[in-house]
Amino acid sequence: MSPEDTPAPRSLAEALRARDDASLAALLRSRPDLITPVPTDLTQLATRAGTRASVVRALERLDRFALQTAQALAVAADPASYQELLGLMAGDERDPAVAGALPHALGVLREQALVWGGDDRLRLVRTARELLAPSPQHPSPTGLGPSVQEAAAGMSPGRIQEIVTAAGLPSTHDAVSALAALTALFADRKRMAKLLAGAPEESRQVLARLMWGPPYGQVTADPAAHLRWLLDRGLLLPTAPGTVVLPREVALHLRQGRAHREPEPLPPAVEAAKVHRPQVVDATAAGQALTALATVEELLKDWHEGGPAVLRAGGLSVRDLKRTAVALDVPEPVAAFWVELAYAAGLLASDGEADERYAATPAYDEWLTLPAQERWVRLAEAWLAATRTAGLVGGRDAKERALSALGPGLDRSAAPEVRHRVLTLLAALPEGAAPDPESVLARLHWERPQRREEDLRTRLARWTLQEAELLGVTGRGALAAHGRALLGLPAPERPEPADAAEPSGPGDKLPVHHHRRPAPTAPLSPAEQAAASAAAARLLAPLLPEPLDHVLLQADLTAVAPGPLQRPLADTLGVLADVESKGGATVYRFTPASVRRALDAGRSAADLHAFLAAHSRTPVPQPLAYLIDDVARRHGHLRVGAASAYVRCDDDALLNEILADKRSAGLRLRRLAPTVLAAQADPATLLEGLRAMGFAPAAESAEGDVLIARPDAHRTPPRTAPEPVPDGPPVPDGALLSAAIRAIRAGDLASTTPRKPADDTSLAPGELPRTSAAETLATMQAAVLTGESVWIGFVNAEGAASQRVIAPVRVEGGFVTAYDHTADEVRTFPLHRITGVAELADD
Repeated sequence: MSPEDTPAPRSLAEALRARDDASLAALLRSRPDLITPVPTDLTQLATRAGTRASVVRALERLDRFALQTAQALAVAADPASYQELLGLMAGDERDPAVAGALPHALGVLREQALVWGGDDRLRLVRTARELLAPSPQHPSPTGLGPSVQEAAAGMSPGRIQEIVTAAGLPSTHDAVSALAALTALFADRKRMAKLLAGAPEESRQVLARLMWGPPYGQVTADPAAHLRWLLDRGLLLPTAPGTVVLPREVALHLRQGRAHREPEPLPPAVEAAKVHRPQVVDATAAGQALTALATVEELLKDWHEGGPAVLRAGGLSVRDLKRTAVALDVPEPVAAFWVELAYAAGLLASDGEADERYAATPAYDEWLTLPAQERWVRLAEAWLAATRTAGLVGGRDAKERALSALGPGLDRSAAPEVRHRVLTLLAALPEGAAPDPESVLARLHWERPQRREEDLRTRLARWTLQEAELLGVTGRGALAAHGRALLGLPAPERPEPADAAEPSGPGDKLPVHHHRRPAPTAPLSPAEQAAASAAAARLLAPLLPEPLDHVLLQADLTAVAPGPLQRPLADTLGVLADVESKGGATVYRFTPASVRRALDAGRSAADLHAFLAAHSRTPVPQPLAYLIDDVARRHGHLRVGAASAYVRCDDDALLNEILADKRSAGLRLRRLAPTVLAAQADPATLLEGLRAMGFAPAAESAEGDVLIARPDAHRTPPRTAPEPVPDGPPVPDGALLSAAIRAIRAGDLASTTPRKPADDTSLAPGELPRTSAAETLATMQAAVLTGESVWIGFVNAEGAASQRVIAPVRVEGGFVTAYDHTADEVRTFPLHRITGVAELADD
């Protein structure tokens, strides 16, 4: 049978039945909700594809032109021809751009099972038509109103005949034929032009105002003459007292056949606002990547001994976020981003104690041992996949509750898809090109115009551009080479320029389709992402400076680190000195408090002198040596232990000095012995109070030994990173698609194969055959001898019933071995689980 002789499908199920496996796979891949759970047959698949929730989700994922095509079909006849659809989209003049793009848009709608039927009988699925067709409650984006038939449904036959006569048409014997004649008049361009040529100028102005919508207007009980002229001829039809509507056919004539004022067949190009040398972009991004690593380390180092408390409702308080921002020297929104990034990467969590606080996880210690490029990749991977959205911090949820960093309510399932898409658009620009942000937003809006959270998608895109720059995925707004590799793209081939000048002004407008290497259109699989991350690490590694093993000590009690330091040096120096300024070079300042901190951690004065001498390219300045010796001389002179708390010292004059100091009043000290003071405060409070007074006490154990407090003592129990909240069902992989399609085909074969009717009664559609055990056994044995297939009802061990078509091979021991068309394999069925058997029809 030739394609021309193939009968037209009468339903969506029949249209799906005519598809090949590749087409079904494309449908299930674009609409993964249809495969969860796997439909039993194609009829169930078609039913599921027409449910409201599934259709709404599919419409939300259409681009603007495909959605405009669906909207045009919703106002066309049902069914409509391709030529009618082309007229609605391209107008009477047949816009060549629209005509060229329409076949692809229609193909997308067909692939997603939103449209079915041949070009002569295109049908939009009923649910989509209900959602997109114009109504007084839900105006159509096309701006069109109801048809003449719909608008005149409640009018009296006499009034309809008056309108037909006033329009210059012969009267008819019934209202149906009268409305059909009026519709034909409005759809005829020449006759309509002749009718409107005699219209008053004011009447034409009214039509022009209603032409592009909204199509409804208000009139008084005694309308003006120019309105009466329109009402008498049906160019305006009443829908309610005082309300009139412009019929769809009249509006289409005035619009030259267009359903949309501005069809958008082509996506807006992403334009380059500025162009930089790729080498400059990579270097800038690498520098920012190094800053990102230092910022995360500084954040978690600040929370080594237990960070801020967890709010009762979860999350970080506003005060603690402000303190964190001050400590990191960044604005609060940026501080929220770093906190959320560390949490998403599994480096930060709550400790789960009674007095619950945030702290670094054991994974943080493992992360610190990795090379810098691998540490960056861990952060970048977590950022790409995270659904938690730091940009929402400080806002409010639907119940007007404040959204806090690390708190609930920050997950947005669209975030990973928007991040990936924004970076993909950047990757499609020529290398070194920084995009115009507004053109990126315009492109995203064209690709997803129907999304209900459009404002959120716009904000997600803006946050993505900012966060990518903070993290070092982009440099100067352009995607870096390691950022491109993170998306799974090959590294570009770059000839080394000879003294190429850095462009400083806006670059030419560079459309997105000029790039030779298109980026992937969907997030990578875990295996693909692992390979892409490894490639990104390889590209980033040469751009990062080698860690240094030295600093430059200066006479003003500072040390300058001209670059990143090796891990042991950085850790020790971070305890011995305070960071004063950051940047290309880090400046550390030595203070009595910082030196005491190193002594508290178990270092001796000799250890500190040796450490500085070994790691300084300059001689140890005398003021620094004096500072260390002076603090060490006084360190541990006072001893604090637990009574409530006590202070002991061999020098009773020093204790007298403490008692005389007014600042000690809050500690409520009293003398127990010449060398011992007792306090009402606990040891930790007493230590802090004495240190605030300028003393250098040391904590001691019950045995009198000095307690060493290490800054990295507190860690949470093992914690896993937060799981992203998926945006609907995941896209099925190839193996799942193949198995699902095979099962659907086989189930459809079992449900549609013609069967011989039973002697007494025929089975209802979908009903399992019922035969006695003896009849089932006899039929199976006969099928083995003849080699024919039979239809059975089968109940598995879980109690799920199904229909199957099998070809029995052997019957013995209460089991039948047969080729199962459902599983496309030979299987063994227990006879007691077969509800019945029926022979297939001869045809």
